[in-house]
Amino acid sequence: MLALLKIQNLALVDELVWEPCAGFLGITGETGAGKSVIMGGIALVLGERADKGLIRSGETQCCVSAMFHLPHPAAVNAWLEEAGVPPCEEGTLIIRRVITATGNRQFINSTPVTLNLLRRIGSGLVDMHHPEAHRSLTAPERQLDLLDAYAEDAPLLRAYTEAYQAWTEARRAHRELLESEMATERELDFLRHQVEEIESAGFTKEEIAGLEERWQRARNSSRLRDTALPMLQLVEGDEEGLLTQLRRLVRNGRDLERLDASAAAWITPIESMVEELEDLDDKLRDYLDNLCADPAALAALEERISLLDTLKRKYGADWEAISAHLETCREKLAEVDNREDRLAALAEEEERCRAALLRSAAALTAARKKAAPRLERAFLEHAAQLGFRRSLFSVNLQAVESPGPHGAEGIDFLFGPNPGEPLKPLRLIASSGELARVMLALKSALAKQDDTPLLVFDEIDANVGGEIARAVGMKMRELGRDHQVIAITHFPQVAALADHHYLIAKHTEHGRTVSRLREVRDDDRIAELMRMLGTNGPAAAAHARALLQG
Repeated sequence: MLALLKIQNLALVDELVWEPCAGFLGITGETGAGKSVIMGGIALVLGERADKGLIRSGETQCCVSAMFHLPHPAAVNAWLEEAGVPPCEEGTLIIRRVITATGNRQFINSTPVTLNLLRRIGSGLVDMHHPEAHRSLTAPERQLDLLDAYAEDAPLLRAYTEAYQAWTEARRAHRELLESEMATERELDFLRHQVEEIESAGFTKEEIAGLEERWQRARNSSRLRDTALPMLQLVEGDEEGLLTQLRRLVRNGRDLERLDASAAAWITPIESMVEELEDLDDKLRDYLDNLCADPAALAALEERISLLDTLKRKYGADWEAISAHLETCREKLAEVDNREDRLAALAEEEERCRAALLRSAAALTAARKKAAPRLERAFLEHAAQLGFRRSLFSVNLQAVESPGPHGAEGIDFLFGPNPGEPLKPLRLIASSGELARVMLALKSALAKQDDTPLLVFDEIDANVGGEIARAVGMKMRELGRDHQVIAITHFPQVAALADHHYLIAKHTEHGRTVSRLREVRDDDRIAELMRMLGTNGPAAAAHARALLQG
């Protein structure tokens, strides 16, 4: 239920703090007193778009806050968690909207949120009704929603929706491949050419790794030989080579060691130097032996380098990119080659999903057909209490050619308000008063299934007579047993039936017009009912008391 509504600087309201009670709440007041501001404030916290024209004259922003107490917050908490918003603490949900001249902001549980999330949350909190809104009853989707709510077929509807989405996706994938243009022979030839060009080059990852290094060594072999050969001669020359001299040094050192054992400590490292120089000697010889000065070998390496550069220019900056491009070309060719197999597989998947969809549709249709007569009886019972004593009502389900997002049938609520008149679709009912009572009868029939905590009715008793207005009030009082119901009304017959009666009135304070909301009780309530009756005196007061006593 709505536990708190706070409005600041919205139209005529400078500040309003309202803590509504449970049950059926009636709001009355003279025309232009600001009743619409209450509706507007609730609409804003539900995500209705706002503009700067709502801001009270002379102010820079308006703010609307609401606090809801939710007995079952699990669904709301799931949406909040998905959006990264803190959950409701002890079932308390706090919403705040701020409207400024430059933009709007919205918060849930003190966290900034998108307008779409606010609307999604709000749609499950409040069901708002006003004279223009009843036309939504004429929409087939809305009528199916009402029938499904009465049938309590949510699991079947959820299963159908999932099956419909799966079938739609399978059909889309099949149609896309079926209707896509086949690659032209030129495109296929180009793909095959690219594959052949890369594959015929015969490069491997191992070859690529040392190719440029081998080419650099081959093209500089003369300079490298001229540099390495003196190094080899320095290491092992005839009498002047380092190895020859170090070996002589080691022999002399060992002779010294036989005479003085302490010389071993510095002779041993010289022996290690000899071993390292011998190793260097071997490597230099191998290096010189492997230097290729063969012009033919150099030309072959240059050809490979050139071929690799060509592939890089065409297909990627390095061998990894070239390899990835090769794989892409192969996959595209495979797609064309395997197209018939893929078409068959997709067609089979589409048919499987359609069969599953038809099974789900049949179960949903059966539940709707079973619930339709019960809804008709429940509606007529409530409609009779609202003045349609001899009316007719039918839930007309018609099979459609192909299952759609809402099921395998269309729907029309057919209504005949007067004896002797044929049943007509609700969309052909011109009277907003009749349509409002139809909506109220449906809401009453669905009272137990509808889990929306707050129902708001804005002058739905417009264009009805006094006796019918009282019947409308009785229905809203009955709804107040299962929901919190807020009704803005001009009828004393309706206001007198409210569990709590609130009066909104205009006053002048400090030279400015403001609206104030307060609960009226006892004599104040009698006075407001007398104003609504349009008369004064003892008889009017007695009439007002009689209305209260019901």
